[in-house]
Amino acid sequence: MPYIKKEERKVYQEAINALAEAVPRDRTARPGHMNYIVSLLIERVYGEQMRYCDHNEVLGFLEGVQLEFYRRKTAPYEDEKIISEGDLNDL
Repeated sequence: MPYIKKEERKVYQEAINALAEAVPRDRTARPGHMNYIVSLLIERVYGEQMRYCDHNEVLGFLEGVQLEFYRRKTAPYEDEKIISEGDLNDL
């Protein structure tokens, strides 16, 4: 997860909780809403006149989010499923 100081996290919690409540629970609608939120947040933070270094920075942290989510959430889930359902090698 992003490693910022605990006191810095408090600034975002109320807004994040409100956004999370607003996102539809419908699995078919949710991805579009999440993409919209993240895309608009990036545009608001970086502005419309992004330079090449800004694009690189955004791509870098988005990749970091993806990798960290996989490492912290998806990989453990997959490990649980290997135990409960069997590994591919068990075929």
